[in-house]
Formats: sequence, C-alpha cells, structure tokens
Amino acid sequence: MSITITDGALLRLLQLSSASLPVGGYAFSQGLEFAIEAGWVRNLKETREWLSLQLHDSLAQVDCAILLRCLHALEKAGIAQLHYWNQYALACRETRELRLTDTATGSALIRLLRQLGIDPQIQTEEVSFVAAFAVAAHHWQIPEEAAALGLVWSWLENQVAAATKLVPLGQTLAQQLIGEIQHEVPAAIARARQLQDWELGAGLPALAIASARHETQYTRLFRS
Repeated sequence: MSITITDGALLRLLQLSSASLPVGGYAFSQGLEFAIEAGWVRNLKETREWLSLQLHDSLAQVDCAILLRCLHALEKAGIAQLHYWNQYALACRETRELRLTDTATGSALIRLLRQLGIDPQIQTEEVSFVAAFAVAAHHWQIPEEAAALGLVWSWLENQVAAATKLVPLGQTLAQQLIGEIQHEVPAAIARARQLQDWELGAGLPALAIASARHETQYTRLFRS
C-alpha cells in the first residue's frame, strides 16, 4: 500500500487515531475480558490469534468497508447515504455491549468535532464511531487509505492495551504483538476495498458470546 498525504493531513490522522483522543475507547475490551477469564485467551499467541481473526473477519468486513463508503458519500455530499451506512454499521454489532462501544465512542467523537467547530454532518441520535471517524477524516482531507489505517490502529492500540492488563502481557510483548498484527493490516484493508455491498457483514460467534457474557462477569475492569 502506497499513500500520499500532506503534512497537515498526517498530523490530523495522528490526532484522530491517538489513544489520547477523548472518546473513551480505552474503557471497552470488546469481549476480550471475558475471553481471558474463560481461558480462551491465555498468552501472546492466543491473543494474536484472537485479534487477527477480528481484523480480517470483522474490521475488514465491516468497519473498514463502511468507512470507505462513508467517505465516498461525504465526497459526493450524499448525506442520506452517510446515514444509511451509519445505520448499517450499528446493525452489524452483534451484542448490546458491542453496539454500546460503537455508539459511545461515536457520540463522543461527534461532540468533540462540534466543540472544534466542525459540522458533524450526521443528524441522528446514535452514531457509529466509524461514521464519525469518516466525518473527521473528510473534514481534515485525510486520504481514504490513510483513514482506514488510522481506524484500524485506534482499534488495535486499545485492544492491545486491554490485553496488556488482562492476559497479562508485559510492555515488550505488547509491542511485539502490535508489530506482528501490523503486518496483516494492509491485506485487511485491501480486502475491504474489494468487497461488494452485499458482502459486508461479520459473524464471529465466540466474540459475540464473550461480549454478551461480559455483561454479567463477576469482576470487570472494562465497561459493559
């Protein structure tokens, strides 16, 4: 993947995909906390497999693919299409927790954009983080390939941070994990670009079960 990006857009991309962006993504483990307690994920290798599967069969199949469609809609001032893909993203969340993760971070990003004087474009009560991310990327003229990388990075960084606390992983193993998953990201984004509309969607039963069971987990560090 080769990306041409201006200095200004690159700096905005770093801002948008940073863990310090005040959207609260760090508060959610997206099922990982239960998976670790249940013994499904116990070490670096199993954490890598857990995240790799999500990257290819969920992030590529839903989030990245919908991000690209939201950006195309914004380029054409197709607000109706933007709303359609926002609802599509929310419909793909298989549990209440996964939907809450999406809407809580999405609404927080929309509030931030308003505070920065940016028109959020979306006039609906529930906003997917993917759609809000697209609005910011479009406003700051971030190329779509770079925006997709930033979206995946924000997910990966939060998940590895959760795994570092929960597995637990040391800081060195966490960086090793990030490096290993990074090699898979270009292929996942390339897959997202090839998908037809009717191919969008994901079905990860273990992730859905882990997310649903997390709600009643006896001890939790992360929000549900």
